[in-house]
Amino acid sequence: MKHVLSISTLGAALLVTGFATATDAEAASRRVVRPNAAGGTSATATVVRQGPNGGGVIRGRTVATDSQGNATSASGGVMRGPNGGTATRAGTNERNADGSVTHQSGVSASGSQGSVQSSGSASRDATGNVTQSRSTTATNAATGNSVQSSSSYDSSTGLTRSATCYNASGAVIACR
Repeated sequence: MKHVLSISTLGAALLVTGFATATDAEAASRRVVRPNAAGGTSATATVVRQGPNGGGVIRGRTVATDSQGNATSASGGVMRGPNGGTATRAGTNERNADGSVTHQSGVSASGSQGSVQSSGSASRDATGNVTQSRSTTATNAATGNSVQSSSSYDSSTGLTRSATCYNASGAVIACR
């Protein structure tokens, strides 16, 4: 039971179903639960909210199970602030009948002060071994300076982290 859902696909679907149907200062939601062909249940939920000053949020989630004990979920959201800031987040989770679990997620946000992008994953195999990784880049809009950080974890070797800072020209600078 493998389902792949990209951030852009989820964001586009949420935008089409959400912002296109809600008016200012309006909230709408929809939830659907039904049996599926895999012998389990599928559920979806969408929430749309728009404020009176032009901001808005759309969130969506889907969950599916099968008769073998597997489950997948995908969730995401798109936010627009009244002053032009935007953010998008999406994530997927999978739980298999053998007890293994995987997670992937990403977020992207930008506004007048800068931007940030982050993505990562985590997994646990059927015997309990855990791995995790995340990469993040943040950029200051005023200076163009940025920081790139990464972390990883493996239950057999431990945690590692790193961060490197860059000026607007791409040269490495001291992180403060």
